[in-house]
Amino acid sequence: MNEIIQTIAIYALPVIFAITLHEAAHAYAAKYFGDLTAYAQGRMSLNPVRHIDPIGTILIPLALALLSSPFIFGYAKPVPVDFSRLRNPKKQMAWVALAGPLANLVMAFLWMLLFFVLQSVGVNEVFFFEMAEAGVKINLILFAFNLFPLPPLDGGRIVTSILPNQYAFRFARIEPYGFFIVLGLMMLNLLSYWMKPVMMLAAMLLEVLISPIQSLLI
Repeated sequence: MNEIIQTIAIYALPVIFAITLHEAAHAYAAKYFGDLTAYAQGRMSLNPVRHIDPIGTILIPLALALLSSPFIFGYAKPVPVDFSRLRNPKKQMAWVALAGPLANLVMAFLWMLLFFVLQSVGVNEVFFFEMAEAGVKINLILFAFNLFPLPPLDGGRIVTSILPNQYAFRFARIEPYGFFIVLGLMMLNLLSYWMKPVMMLAAMLLEVLISPIQSLLI
């Protein structure tokens, strides 16, 4: 029981912030490019309560953590985006989609930074280091997972935006089946062939970015 409570305590904040800020980033980007749908519904907010889905934000990540899953992911209530209201829908769809994964990459950087700050000020409490490590891990997972090039994931939206209209229309028709395809790939352990390289490259980028700051902290 103590291990379960400790796992919940370590992962709670990183999971909630990773998922909800991901969605908030979509809302901010959509408003910036002309769609006020999410803004009008109060979803352009950093308040996690506005984005939390009890199952996707809490139960699924917690269950995966308790089962020692190699990948922990979840989802929030999807931010409503009317791409037709964007000033340049075909082009700006990609930027709205990319905003979420980029938010996760930034958060991974901040959790990594926190880890080294804790080291530099002599904090000895293991709990905080484990939370920082969980924050990095979860955000890298969400970054890679959401960039998988299949709709309705963000990567699928980006591909749809890049493809010529003729092919983009055909590709977008996969969306109703995309989630089931992703689940199938996960069950067959095939999704890891995407996740691991993308996470590794993202982690390498973060290490390069944080290296100068780390040198100042040591």
